[in-house]
Amino acid sequence: MSYRIYASAITLAIIVAGTVSAQKPWKPGRTPDGQPDLQGIWTNNTLTPLERPAQFQGKPVLSASEAAEYEKKAVEGRNRDRRDPNAEADVSQAYNELFFDMGTRLARVDQTIRTSMIVDPPDGRIPPLTPEAQRKVEAIRADARLHPADGPENRSLPERCLFWATAGPPMLPGPYNNTYQIYQAPGFVMILTEMIHDARIIPLDGRPHLPSSVTQWLGDSRGHWEGNTLVVDTSNFTPKTRFRGSDENLHVIERFTRVDQNTILYKFTIENPTAFTKTWSGEIPFTATQGPVYEYACHEGNYAMKDILAGARAEEQKQVQK
Repeated sequence: MSYRIYASAITLAIIVAGTVSAQKPWKPGRTPDGQPDLQGIWTNNTLTPLERPAQFQGKPVLSASEAAEYEKKAVEGRNRDRRDPNAEADVSQAYNELFFDMGTRLARVDQTIRTSMIVDPPDGRIPPLTPEAQRKVEAIRADARLHPADGPENRSLPERCLFWATAGPPMLPGPYNNTYQIYQAPGFVMILTEMIHDARIIPLDGRPHLPSSVTQWLGDSRGHWEGNTLVVDTSNFTPKTRFRGSDENLHVIERFTRVDQNTILYKFTIENPTAFTKTWSGEIPFTATQGPVYEYACHEGNYAMKDILAGARAEEQKQVQK
């Protein structure tokens, strides 16, 4: 009897020790200068939408079976390789599935499958714009309808290969080119973005932001470490950036935490009281992926602009002849 009790106690101790060991939090490696190591090639492609779709109103998370059904329908519905019997619609699908990189799954964060990247407000939706911001957006849209192609400056920034809002910050997935490479050096973190091949160089030495008179497409980023989390504070955006209706007062706070060997949990908060009626936040995992990151050669701005504007002049001439 004593032997069996003793053996049972040893077995229980081994099980408890194993459980405690299994629950021990994962610790990231360190760079030579002691920073938590975020380096590598990552992707944030996912079927999870930024905002919660109407079909999931009031439903912030999905079960595994609900997620599988949604993923199957989403992949089938977005397949660009399907032919359309309408010739004009078929031609408009000029890019086939090869060019897209939206992933095939909803994002998983701590085994939770959310219906939106936005976690605050709780409804998973971007807060309304302020009345003044709404007037600005409407004026921009009206001008675009009246002057769609008077000159290059009338065309969109992505079409001109100048800027793509989802390249960040905040760094959100788009239809393709959702790859990032993170490099670290003493006092700096650099994020190479596949889309528009931008490089964000983030100082970690406590220097102040640039003067408010100096604005940039990607803003002016400053970083620091809070434990194993890289916190990046970005301001000084140009008013032309216009992320979801933002203005020059856009302020983005990002948090990068490597939670395991193959995952960085990315969180962001948008502060812009002159554009949005509330602050809002979201999160999405970045997963390790194979490289290399290829050059993104945006030839719309290099070669196609002449044809776009020439086409607009031809359309105007047709209207005159009528």
